[in-house]
Order: sequence, then C-alpha cells, then structure tokens
Amino acid sequence: MSWPVLSVTTFLPLVGALWIMALRGEGEPEQRNARWIALWTTLITFAISLIALTRFDPGSPEFQFVEKQPWLGGAISYHMGVDGISLPFVVLTTGLMPICIIASWHPIQCRVREYMVAFLVLETLMVGTFAALDLVVFYLFFEGGLIPMFLIIGIWGGPRRVYASFKFFLYTLLGSVLMLLAIMAMYWNAGTTDIPALLHHGFPRGLQTWAWLAFFASFAVKLPMWPVHTWLPDAHVEAPTAGSVILAAILLKMGGYGFLRFSLPMFPAASHDLAPFFFYVSVFSVIYTSLVALVQEDMKKLIAYSSVAHMGFVTMGIFAATVQGVAGGIFQMISHGIVSAALFLSVGVVYDRMHTREIAAYGGLINRMPLYAAAFMVFTLANVALPGTSGFIGEFLSLIGTFKVNTSVAILATLGTIGSAAYALWLYRKVIFGALTKPSLAAIKDLDYREIITLSPLVVLTILFGIYPKPVLDLSATSIAQLLDMYSHGLGSVQAAGLLGR
Repeated sequence: MSWPVLSVTTFLPLVGALWIMALRGEGEPEQRNARWIALWTTLITFAISLIALTRFDPGSPEFQFVEKQPWLGGAISYHMGVDGISLPFVVLTTGLMPICIIASWHPIQCRVREYMVAFLVLETLMVGTFAALDLVVFYLFFEGGLIPMFLIIGIWGGPRRVYASFKFFLYTLLGSVLMLLAIMAMYWNAGTTDIPALLHHGFPRGLQTWAWLAFFASFAVKLPMWPVHTWLPDAHVEAPTAGSVILAAILLKMGGYGFLRFSLPMFPAASHDLAPFFFYVSVFSVIYTSLVALVQEDMKKLIAYSSVAHMGFVTMGIFAATVQGVAGGIFQMISHGIVSAALFLSVGVVYDRMHTREIAAYGGLINRMPLYAAAFMVFTLANVALPGTSGFIGEFLSLIGTFKVNTSVAILATLGTIGSAAYALWLYRKVIFGALTKPSLAAIKDLDYREIITLSPLVVLTILFGIYPKPVLDLSATSIAQLLDMYSHGLGSVQAAGLLGR
C-alpha cells in the first residue's frame, strides 16, 4: 500500500479533535456540529481500518503496512505496523468509536465539545498502542490513553467520579512506571527499542525474569487481574456509558495484547517458569470475581466484575502457550470487547430512562420493552458463553489450550463458568422477568432508533462470530504460529544453556 494507512487511521481522529476545538461558541449549534464532526471522523477512520483489513495478507507472519521514520536519535524511531494479532484490536477500536459517539448523542448535554475531543484523542492513543512497533512509541501511546479516560470519568462521571478517576490513574500509572524501567534495561542490553529486532534478541535469563515481572505489573493492572482489579468496578460505576464501553472493550485488552506482544516472545524462559503462578492467579480471578458479582446490587458493578472473570480465561489461554490457548485468548478478547460494550450500552439504555442502576429498581421490563429484552438476552447468553454465541468460542479454546498443559487449572476454570451463568442469569431474571409491579416503570419506553442503531451491529456480530468464528481465527493464525515458534526457539536456547527454572 503506497499511502500510510496506519498513520492516517491513528491520527485522523486527532484532526477531528482539532476541528472541534476550532469551533467558536458554546450554544446548541456548536454542540450539534461537534457531535456530527466526531461521528463522521470516527466513521471515516473505521472505513480506512476496513481498507487495511481487506488488503491485509493473513498468510504472511510479517508485520504489514510498515512505516518507519527516524525520531529520537538513532535508536528510537516512529515505527508502525500490524500483524494478525494487532490488526483485530485496531478494527475493534475503530468500529466501537462511532457506536460510542451515537450512544452519547442525547445523554451528554454538558461540555459536549470537550467530551467529543476527549474521545477522539483517546481513539488516536488506543489505535497507536496496537500499531506501534517501537517500545518508546508504544509506551507513549499506552500511557497517553490514561489522560483522556481520566478526564472522561472525572468530568462526566457519577457522584464519586473524582475518587474513581484518581484511583484508576494512580493504579495504572504505578504499574507503568515499572514497565518504563524494564524498557530502559532492555535498551541498555539490546541497544535498540525496535520491537521486531527485540523479538529476535535473546535476553539474559536474569533480565528476563525482572523484565517479565515489570511488564506484568503494568499489564496485570490494565487487564485487570486479581488482586489489582479494585479500580475497575469504581471506574465503571462512575464513568458515563460510552466511557464504560471503551474501558471494558478496548483499554482492558491492552494488558492482554501486551502479554502477547512482549511477555511471551521476548521473555520465554520467564513466561515458562512463571506460568504455573499465572494459571492459579487466573483461575482464582475467575472463581472469586464470579462469586463477588453474585452479591452486587449495581448493574454496572456486576458487569465490571464479570469482565475480571473473563480476562482470567484470556491470561490462562495466553500462558498455556499452545495454539488453541493463544487463539482462544485473542478471540476471547475480541468477543468480550463486543459483548461487554453491548452490556454497558444496555445498562445505559435503562439508566437514561430511570437514572438508577440498582438492580432492585427494575423488574418485568419484558412487558414494556420487548426489543430491549431480546437484545439484552443475546448479550447475557454470550456473557454466559452459551454455544452459538461468540463468548463460547474464546472460552472453549482457552480451556482446551490450558487443559493440554495443566488439567487441574482447566477443570477449576470450567467449574468457574457455572458462577458466570449464575450471576448473569440472575441479573437478567431480576431486571427483565417478573410482574411489572413498580409504578415508576409503567411508562418506560422501548428502544428508540438511536439505541437500535447502537445495539443491532453488536447483536449481529455476537451471533455471527459464535456460528462462524473463522474470519477472526484465520486472521491471527499465522501470527500465532510465528509467536509460538519464537517462544519455543527462545525456550530451547535457555534449556540448552541449562538455565531454565533458575
């Protein structure tokens, strides 16, 4: 491709943000223009990412659409590119952004211009994170995403928004400082921050362990894993609906993507030796957070805890280091991005009408909102991992991959899926079924056209990928094979030196 498709995809939202900032005045016309500029910018960005998707060669393990320009000295360059692991996350990001803008159309009436600017800047930083091929560039995009999300929660959030936004910021920043130290150590050892070069650089055994732990500190908080997950429920509860969508669907996936891009191929010996620890933390996350979700009274909090449980399957699959496990981890992240986004949008629908997220405030909605009940049912069943929905494919592959390596962990995680069925179906029964006895719900309206536009594509994708997962699996298959080949080769080198397990 002759034109820089990745740079255009990454920085076009920034152009839209600058355009909105150039608008003068604070009246209704300026707010309407800001919404339309944000919507068209995100739609065009999504269209460009689809062009990249159609021109991507899934049979090649190499990075594609590569752009490289010198930047800071000779060692650090502006280096962008995607493979079969990163491209699905780029498309997921650009695809969800127009939905977020539409979902915010009426609910956000305060400081609309600033809100749209924050989302467009956030899109640039998220796409850049997945497309960066230089460690320093990756770190800048990865950390930069904290700022707009901090503002989105802190300005447009709920009553405890300041507490939640500072907790989110401090947790993620602390982990990332350790990652920065690891990046410096890797540069001193390898003499470069170029990711393709580092993938083929054999790091010393001692450095592998310390660098793995430093990257783990950052990615585990971002994912998040137990016990550093406590910022997530607070952030979700206080964030506006579109903020929760991006937080669950995209920002959490940066942790899983980091494990795939850095931990597994660059530190294979440390990944191998610390995998048992990872397995048991993951399975504890699945079981513990499923039990915690069962006692929640707030719909957003329940879905937030379910996200922590589902990310446990992702980390299990990734560190099983089998084809099925890694493929399942990637598919689970894509599926969870779709399903969790849809669940938070569904909560936003009833919150906009009733201004409460308390589960006890609802009941019998099927009598007044049949379309809503049908859409919410699809997403709930996908959250339960019912066969025929996208949620099943990722969890099933992750469990198969883990079973080949550690049978007891796979069995415990499988039992943990019972917990997810319990809390998800309990939520659905309490909100949707039963008699419509609460007077406040008597006049509640079903989905309007705007809400149908936001939820319909997610319903289609949830069912389509559950029945026909081949497009996602084929897109990443060659890159997964190369990743595991690098892992095996690095492990073999350390084994030959007699350093494995030290």
